[in-house]
Amino acid sequence: MTPTDNTTPLQGVILLGHGSRDPLWRAPLEAVLARIQQTQPQLPCCCAYLELTAPSFAEAADQLIAQGVRQLRVTPMFLGTGKHAREDIPRLVADLRARHPDVTVEVQDSVGEDARVTALLARIATERP
Repeated sequence: MTPTDNTTPLQGVILLGHGSRDPLWRAPLEAVLARIQQTQPQLPCCCAYLELTAPSFAEAADQLIAQGVRQLRVTPMFLGTGKHAREDIPRLVADLRARHPDVTVEVQDSVGEDARVTALLARIATERP
């Protein structure tokens, strides 16, 4: 699909993490990305980071938008809803909306707030491998 098509807007996903100087820190987030790419290869998806790691949220969003994405889902890959989720992400999304008013942006709750994730974490904590 090209940005000029008059069909359903292309959807995309940003997996948004905190970031770290340690490159090994990114491995779990990139594993989620790889799983999405494997199971939904038609879905534009990428990782982005709030700090210390590239690409930034703005860079990742611009990259997806350049591919024709017009509906963007932001998935904060945090266990809880702290300052980043309450303050930083809404500010970044407001900046994105100002720069790209033709793009719809949906921000999900932090993944750790999802009952499916907390149930899985409880299982992992209590079951033997």
